[in-house]
Amino acid sequence: MAIAITQDNFEREITQSSKPVVVDIYAVWCGPCTQMAPVFEELEKEMGQTHKFAKINVDEARELSIKYGVTSVPTFLFIKDGQVKGKETGYMSKDALKKKIETLLG
Repeated sequence: MAIAITQDNFEREITQSSKPVVVDIYAVWCGPCTQMAPVFEELEKEMGQTHKFAKINVDEARELSIKYGVTSVPTFLFIKDGQVKGKETGYMSKDALKKKIETLLG
C-alpha cells in the first residue's frame, strides 16, 4: 500500500528515499483521482521492489502541494535522489504511467 505522506514524514520518506519515488497528489473529491487509485495500486504491486509509491492528500498537505506547484489533481511527481525528475497532471492509463516511471526514474 502506498505510503501516506504528510509534512512530518516527507523528508524521511521522499527526499531521503534510497529508491526512486512516484508520488500521487490527489483529493478525495476528485473523480479522475478516484479512477487513478486502482491503477496506482497495480503499478505499486508490479514495481514496488524497485520504486517507492506514495500519496499526498492535497487537502491535508496544502503546503506540500504549493511547494511543488500543484494546480490540479491528480498530479504525479517522479522523484529520484531527492530531485523531481518529472511531473504529470491528469488521468493516465496504466501503460502510460508505467512508461513515465520507467523513462523518468529508470
